[in-house]
Amino acid sequence: MNWITFRRLVLWGPVVLYGLLIFHFSSESNPLPGLTSLVWDKALHTTEYAGFALLLCRALRGEGLRWWRSVALAVILASMYAATDEWHQFFVPQRSADVADWAADVVGAAAGSSLYRLIAEVIKL
Repeated sequence: MNWITFRRLVLWGPVVLYGLLIFHFSSESNPLPGLTSLVWDKALHTTEYAGFALLLCRALRGEGLRWWRSVALAVILASMYAATDEWHQFFVPQRSADVADWAADVVGAAAGSSLYRLIAEVIKL
């Protein structure tokens, strides 16, 4: 494996794994019932997509995109993935597609990519 392949794997591997994890839990009728019974649904969506967008922003920045493009593209990509996730849930028994869930995902994506920008400033990435 050459350096460029390894670098891309380090940048994009976490994004792909996180996306697969989202898909996995979206495929279940009642994922993590102990958690979902205790925490507000929209808070879970916001947190879930904050993490996804943070990883996206990290990968995009690692590819050399400027900050504003990395943050904006991370929000756009995470929002698009969230829309497909909601559509996917429409076909899962006992699940539904919800625009309010998607909106919480978008808020989370904006927060996560912005948080990565803030963290990078603090630790000088």
